[in-house]
Amino acid sequence: MTVAHEAAAPPRARLAVVAFGGNALLRPEDRGTQEEQIARARQAARWLAEIVRHGFKLIVVHGNGPQVGNILIQAEEASTKIPPQTLDVAVAQTEGSMGFLLQQAIRNRLESIGLPGRVATLLTEVEVDANDIAFKRPSKPIGPFFTRYRAESLTRDYGWTMREDSGRGWRKVVPSPKPIRIMNASLIEILLHSTEVIVAAGGGGIPVVRGRDGQWRGIEAVIDKDLASSLLARELHADLYIILTGVPTVAIDFGKPTERQIDRMSVAEAEKHRIEGQFPAGSMEPKIEAAVSFVKATGREVLITDVEHLREALDGKGGTVIHAGSA
Repeated sequence: MTVAHEAAAPPRARLAVVAFGGNALLRPEDRGTQEEQIARARQAARWLAEIVRHGFKLIVVHGNGPQVGNILIQAEEASTKIPPQTLDVAVAQTEGSMGFLLQQAIRNRLESIGLPGRVATLLTEVEVDANDIAFKRPSKPIGPFFTRYRAESLTRDYGWTMREDSGRGWRKVVPSPKPIRIMNASLIEILLHSTEVIVAAGGGGIPVVRGRDGQWRGIEAVIDKDLASSLLARELHADLYIILTGVPTVAIDFGKPTERQIDRMSVAEAEKHRIEGQFPAGSMEPKIEAAVSFVKATGREVLITDVEHLREALDGKGGTVIHAGSA
């Protein structure tokens, strides 16, 4: 009797996770029209397709700060007619709208260069800890500026935390808790078998917590998209994690006469520079934190660069690589 041996499963395609800011689709100088954002999405698709061209399956994690801000401004302008919605719902809206623009642009670009154009967008919930210290210290300003009178009214009517912002008015501030689990990670892994690109965890994901009744619910918070993308890359065992930012390489003593560009940096060096205050909070620091977490968990490398130098960086000719190195 002969024994039939099952064919070995084909090796999994290499997986890259890339994170970039919401400014890629809506820049400060833009009016914010849909046509402008479509054009920006097409520009983004050109460099995102380069990652696929290099043989990777791709997960795209986009920021959404400008887009959520616009939704909240629209809500305030219509506040006498429509009650304001919660922030988790606004994040879900941007995941859908920005995902649509990106997946259409990426599909068109992939097909134009002879690659399969299978692209999907997934509304992604991200679990946070309801006891995270961030909920006791809301610090992330969002949305429009208000007068003191309007801020007091919103605090009274909706329980919002409002804070005066550098003499420009009052703004709503919300918590920014750490992500602890990508709720849809297993589904994303399944989708990767039949797609080239997945747009997921947009804006850091939709923050959710499990209530005392065992039910999941959204919560008003902002999750850092770099930390969320790092967690997603770790959970899916990505081969490459790319963080796109506004500079071609990470620098030490940025903006000083002693500024030095870094091509390669070990985790130990990155942590040393961070402790020394080399990476500003709210700018490069969360990117370094996200990169270090990924490298420590996987032993693989992280590439940090800007859009203009991505192609060269993918070929090892630019950007900053953070690696495990030695202690």
